[in-house]
Amino acid sequence: MIAAGHGTEVIPVWNKSNREHVIIGSEPSDVRKAVDAAIGKLGWKRAYYVDADHIRLETVDRFIAPSDFYTIDVADTIGKTAGGDAVRKFAERHPELSGKIEIPGISEPFQTTRESIERIAAKYLQAVVDAEKIYRHIAKAKGEGKFVTEISMDETDSPQTPVELLVILAAIADAGIPIQTIAPKFTGRFNKGVDYVGNIAQFEKEFSDDLAVIRFAVQKYHLPKNLKLSVHSGSDKFSIYAPIRRALERFDAGLHIKTAGTNWLEEVIGLAEAGGDGLALAKEIYAGALEHVNELCAPYATVIDIDRNKLPSKEAVNGWTSEQFVAALRHDPKNKSYNPHLRQLLHVGYKIAAQMGGRYLDALKQHEKFVSRNVTENLYERHLKPLFVG
Repeated sequence: MIAAGHGTEVIPVWNKSNREHVIIGSEPSDVRKAVDAAIGKLGWKRAYYVDADHIRLETVDRFIAPSDFYTIDVADTIGKTAGGDAVRKFAERHPELSGKIEIPGISEPFQTTRESIERIAAKYLQAVVDAEKIYRHIAKAKGEGKFVTEISMDETDSPQTPVELLVILAAIADAGIPIQTIAPKFTGRFNKGVDYVGNIAQFEKEFSDDLAVIRFAVQKYHLPKNLKLSVHSGSDKFSIYAPIRRALERFDAGLHIKTAGTNWLEEVIGLAEAGGDGLALAKEIYAGALEHVNELCAPYATVIDIDRNKLPSKEAVNGWTSEQFVAALRHDPKNKSYNPHLRQLLHVGYKIAAQMGGRYLDALKQHEKFVSRNVTENLYERHLKPLFVG
């Protein structure tokens, strides 16, 4: 609502993956109930969605009723060759992909061959086939046009080239999937809860090139006009927000950015800032996370970099003041007390708070003034404003 007051349209999407539901024992219907209650209380009149995050065919059914946004994850089938002569037929359908490809917004043309296009199709075509199966399964249950479809290809080894992304989008168009967002792989590390690690100039080039490819593919293959790039684990990546905004402005494009747990961390900051029993609960959460570090980190091993030698002991944290705890956890690299290792551990430590049940939720209500201020300032001042408002 603050962003809307500055002329920026933001559509909120609440998401929770099957993995997260399994870890804390919740159900997708719980998310829908909480979201609808919050929307009603706030009086929000614009669009909003509930995302079934990173779903596959074997996990999608529990999300059918409560969700209206589906992030279809096909990373596991990238590199698996499609059966029969699917690759050959794809190349035959798309002779325009072989030869010189000029994409407005990308300075140099691409030179391809029939063989190079078949190699790309062999790598990605089966993933699109699987995405279509999942899409058709959802559409059969919910009806065409009644949900948003995203395809995620970010959890793979290397970034897609512009030509690879173009081939993927052509295949998606062939499959008749009305995709509205796509999550490619980018250069660099997108670790949970901390800033981007990598070559910022290279990221900006990849992001800009991907926007150019999307604009080109929308026109060439009649994909939905509102097709957007999606950046996963996009929260807290402060160093790339300026490059993202520059590119969005150049292409007059929208963006789907997934905030990975940043609100949960601000809740803990708010509790610590409140002092007293709020601070005590924050310390208890950290102690529990430290005790179960192996269990909590295992599911997220590829998206965290924690040096355990830099995690303070439970005893040390128990002696901290509110100011010390907040300084260690809040994402402020200019503060010498900021500890990204502690922050990443708490990021994946949400199970500890979930196991507290009502005690944690009651603490949030009791200290709502501190919690809500931190959550709001973080989302707007550190995320929405630099990305979209200025």
